[in-house]
Parts: sequence; structure tokens; C-alpha cells
Amino acid sequence: MPFALVPAELTTLIDFIRWGASRFNEAKLTFGHGNDSAIDEATQLVLHALHLPPDTPPAYGAAHLSAEERAVVLELFRRRIAERRPAAYLTGEAWFAGLAFEVDERVLVPRSPIAELILTGFEPWLGGREVQRVLDLCTGSGCIGIATAVHQLHWQVDVADISDAALELARRNAKELDVEARVRVLQSDLFRGLTGERYDLIVTNPPYVPADEVADLPPEYQHEPALGLKSGQDGLDLPLRILAAAPEHLNAGGLLICEVGDSEAALCELLPQVPFAWVEFKVGQMGVLVLERGDLVAHHGAFSAALAARGLTP
Repeated sequence: MPFALVPAELTTLIDFIRWGASRFNEAKLTFGHGNDSAIDEATQLVLHALHLPPDTPPAYGAAHLSAEERAVVLELFRRRIAERRPAAYLTGEAWFAGLAFEVDERVLVPRSPIAELILTGFEPWLGGREVQRVLDLCTGSGCIGIATAVHQLHWQVDVADISDAALELARRNAKELDVEARVRVLQSDLFRGLTGERYDLIVTNPPYVPADEVADLPPEYQHEPALGLKSGQDGLDLPLRILAAAPEHLNAGGLLICEVGDSEAALCELLPQVPFAWVEFKVGQMGVLVLERGDLVAHHGAFSAALAARGLTP
């Protein structure tokens, strides 16, 4: 249905959410950038247009939209369908670990399941060990490291990325969320710019999509920077570099948490001898591994050999 012919019967907030969701499903949009369904996506766009928070009480669903508000909502709906652009890029905002982050097409839309770990203080994986310094490697918008700093008031956090454009956004997010005094923003190709730096906890969501699969992703993903997605032919080039280099940057008793997503099976097949622990989230296992520094050291030879076979170094 052309947007110029929107039924006059649509008057309330819930009317527009339902109608938008129907149009999104009709257009066969793809979801996965922080929203799992057309209803969630339509809700995000409507609430943004009305300057309402995501936890707006359901009672507001009966509220009527003004003509101006109606026009703003419909324009967001139109662009979502016509451009196949993720909703977060249309609004300039994504929610992660209960916090609002500024986002645009310089960075991936925050959606890592690691948000759940942040809210639990990375327990039970830390096992109560003391943490003073944390690194968020391949930080993008800064969401993992900055959210960690917000929720852990006594931790010092470094956020690092190869992209200066992404780091500019991370700096703004750290300032907006009032943690810039405890968050250091660093430019680095993985660990290469972090010589001599050591941490109690390293958390990373690196690129892990096989290069030949990136072009086949739905249009929504084509708006994201390929630098944040591609990682060799099987998705493991960057995770392997991280596994090989991480021990040099972890204190004794330190912990690595690394997301590899759907490349989990390929990693387990490549390195069956490594005792990867896989996080079980509320929705199940989602390709996030945990390794102690001792295990990283013990299997360093295997990581190095796997890299050498690809012609790579940490």
C-alpha cells in the first residue's frame, strides 16, 4: 500500500506499530540488528519518532498521534522499506546493556549477546576474581567497553579498534555516558598498538564472517562496514590472531571472552584439543567462548600453527 494512502483509521501509537509491522513483513525485511521481529522494529521507530524511551508503559499505546508525528513515523517506515537500512541507522541510536549508544554506518549496530554478561558482571566466569583493567578489543562504537565501565564503577577500561572513524564515535559515546575519565580510547590493529599493556579481562567481538558470505548477507547488512564483518575464508583469521596474542596482554589469572558467532563450529573442528568454554545465554549458546590465560598459554603452539598455515601472524 502506498504511504500516501495510509488509512485514516490509524490514530494511536499501537495502531502505527501494528501497521508498520505488517508493512515490514509484507516487504520481507530482514531483522537482526538489535530487533528480532517486525513488531520490535516498528516499535523502535515509533517510539523514536515520538521521543519516548524504549520502556514506555503499555498504557501509552492508546495515545493519539498528531498530524506532524504521524508524518515523521510514516517517513521512517518508508525509508526502512525503501532503503533496507537497519532501524538504528535511521534513528542514530541503539540500545545495548540498558544504555543508549550513538551509532551510524561507521560501526556495526550493537547487538552482541555479551551485553548479558556485562549486566551480570561477567559472572560466573570471573569467579569473583579482582578486576582492575579491562580491554574491549575491536570496539566499534565502544558499546562493550563503555557499558562495562558504566556498570562497573571501579574498573578502568581501554577500548581499541583499527578504525579511526569508529573510535571518533566511541569517544563521543564515552563522553555522553559520562565515563570518559575511566575509558581510554586507543587505535590499534588488534594487539599491535598495545605493546606492554596488560589486563585482567579482555572482551572482544571481532569480525568473524567468512569473506565470501558477506556479499550474500541481506541488504540490511550491506550498510554496515565490511571491515567489521569479514575475517578470512572461514571467519577465523581474526579470532585466531587474538587467541595467539592474548596471553601477552593478560595478567596472571586473566580471562579472555571472545565472540565468534556462527564460526564456533569451524573453530572447534580446527582446534579440538583446546578446552573452549561456551557461554549459555538466556536464549542459548551464541558463539561466545571463554578461556583462562593458562589455557591460552598451554595451546599457544596450536594457535600459532593454525595462523602459520594461513600465512598469518598475530
